[in-house]
Amino acid sequence: MFEHKRNALLPFSLFIKRVVAYFAYMLFLIGIALLVGVLGYHFSADLGWMNSFYNASMILTGMGPVAEMTSNSAKLFSSFYALFSGIVFLSTIAIFLAPIAHRILHKFHIENEASE
Repeated sequence: MFEHKRNALLPFSLFIKRVVAYFAYMLFLIGIALLVGVLGYHFSADLGWMNSFYNASMILTGMGPVAEMTSNSAKLFSSFYALFSGIVFLSTIAIFLAPIAHRILHKFHIENEASE
């Protein structure tokens, strides 16, 4: 997917396109995770659509729950969604940073070979 260490550094315009593509992929994953949370809160906790969206957004970003869960099914969903959200949030950050970290490491490798 990325260029090999023996290949030349990707031109900056193509690098920007790669970063935008990874950003779009990150947004897609966050959207799917948010949809799971909205549907889960709406159907397990009997929250309205706006409150479900608000609660799912707050959990997904790590801010914590807003509405109190009263039923056992809502509490279970909320617990598993919080664990899922932590993994999704950290994974999407890694997805976004992957092309940037690769470019930096690739550049250092090229500079290191040139100095030897």
